[in-house]
Amino acid sequence: MRSLFSVDAMRWLRMACFACLLACICISLPSHAIACPNCKDAVTDNDPSGNNLARGYFYSILIMLGMPATLAGSFGMYVWREMLKQRSVAAEQNRSDSLPSA
Repeated sequence: MRSLFSVDAMRWLRMACFACLLACICISLPSHAIACPNCKDAVTDNDPSGNNLARGYFYSILIMLGMPATLAGSFGMYVWREMLKQRSVAAEQNRSDSLPSA
């Protein structure tokens, strides 16, 4: 009997499952991922309440997390728009070729 998935698809699926498992492990162990020692010491030394520095770290992490998605989304939008342009040009050429010349 023939397999439903190709070898590459199975390899990708295995890697995706491994990544999900790794992410679940990292999320379930938050006590081990408190902060790097430099960041932790900087918060306690510079700002007694730690609000401003912690807020700065928070926003920098959000920007770092959002940047890959923004870049991938921008590139995907560019490719999609270029494909639409090519399709419209091809459709226009097909229309002009199908019209009888006078």
